[in-house]
Amino acid sequence: MEEGRRSESREFDAVILGASGFTGKYVVREALKFLNSPSYPLKTLALAGRSPSKLSQTLSWASSPSPPPPLPILQADVSNPSSLLSLSRRTRLLLNCVGPFRLHGQPVVAACVESGTDYLDITGEPEFMEKMEALYHDKARKAGSLVISACGYDSVPAEMGLFFNSRQWVSPAAPNRVEAYLSLESERKIVGNFATLESAVLGVENVGQWQELRRSRPRRARPVIPGPPPPKGAIVEHQKSIGRWAVKLPSADPIVVRRTLASLTENRDGLPGVNEDEDQIEKRKNFWAMVKPAHFGVKIVSKSLLGIVRYIFVGILIGLFGTFAFGQSLLLKYPAIFTLGMFRKTGPTEEEVNSATFKMWFVGHGYSDSNLTSREKKKPDMEIITRVSGPEIGYVTTPIILLQCALILLDQRDRLPQGGVLTPGIVFGPTDLQNRLQQNGISFDIVARNALPA
Repeated sequence: MEEGRRSESREFDAVILGASGFTGKYVVREALKFLNSPSYPLKTLALAGRSPSKLSQTLSWASSPSPPPPLPILQADVSNPSSLLSLSRRTRLLLNCVGPFRLHGQPVVAACVESGTDYLDITGEPEFMEKMEALYHDKARKAGSLVISACGYDSVPAEMGLFFNSRQWVSPAAPNRVEAYLSLESERKIVGNFATLESAVLGVENVGQWQELRRSRPRRARPVIPGPPPPKGAIVEHQKSIGRWAVKLPSADPIVVRRTLASLTENRDGLPGVNEDEDQIEKRKNFWAMVKPAHFGVKIVSKSLLGIVRYIFVGILIGLFGTFAFGQSLLLKYPAIFTLGMFRKTGPTEEEVNSATFKMWFVGHGYSDSNLTSREKKKPDMEIITRVSGPEIGYVTTPIILLQCALILLDQRDRLPQGGVLTPGIVFGPTDLQNRLQQNGISFDIVARNALPA
């Protein structure tokens, strides 16, 4: 079946589904930068969604001030499985921007798996990702369909940032834990994507189903990490190394990272490509040999303690109101009020998007000599700090990441795994994704190497 799919002629290299949505229109704008360029494999592109008129408006907006290119506009609806199957059969790759994915994602994945089409999306919804893995991994592997979620700000900066930090630990040194500290910065107001809020509210509502799904699945392999598990620590932390106050962020990133590290534990050399040559095999093995697993978490930071209190207050409101129908209705009907302006139904303005940036520090604590026994490793004696930084996370960084993943997939398909429901890290880690991101405005930097006091 795999060989049949590879030789099959597809009408389009890629289709963007949900192109007229909040993030979808920015994905279209990013895709147009690479369309029909001699240096890139994206030669044929189509837009798909429920409303052809909205898709046409999106194309005009995305191509402005130039006239819109003559891209095909295709009608497809997530509530109509036959339309999705017909759509997926026409393209090599489907980029899904239709969220919340808990509500709308599964029919799209099902269609891509059935047609042997590769699939990327931008979700940060852990339950959806794990459910798709449980339902479709084996089918996707047999069909030759790569299904990769979280190919946006969630969770590529976290995964690639962890790999970058990990590779700075030269043997026998090794990390015990790496904590990522996220700072959202802007000269104007920072406003989140409304679909992100909706996904968070639905996540609170369905946490019981997610726990049940996890209990029903076999346990994955756990990596061997030198030293004892790190202590939980205080709820609010002042991280002196970066001069910020911090509180734990309930994001998808640690969950996606754990899935990647489980895959790596089960496949120490990573996942083989469909048709790798000897140099590519050696490169993949060398990359993963340099990646050292560590306990991983994410915190959001602020320069002031008051900023952290604001994050905590909004988190408590979402956690409480998300548990009952009337509270959910209030959160989603009046997001600007109940999130203290962090989310708006209309999303951010173009000026707010353009003025926003992010920084994500990776503070790794570990041992200068990981060969010591656990009894000798009383506490970490070494710290390495790295940083990933870039433009606004939802509408600029996410489209950049999604398109670079798509271009790698289109250009290097035979070097990637045959198929399956996989994380971005285990698929794109050994590729040139980090270099591509750096060339497109997302930086990876070494900040400091410190010896910790005894």
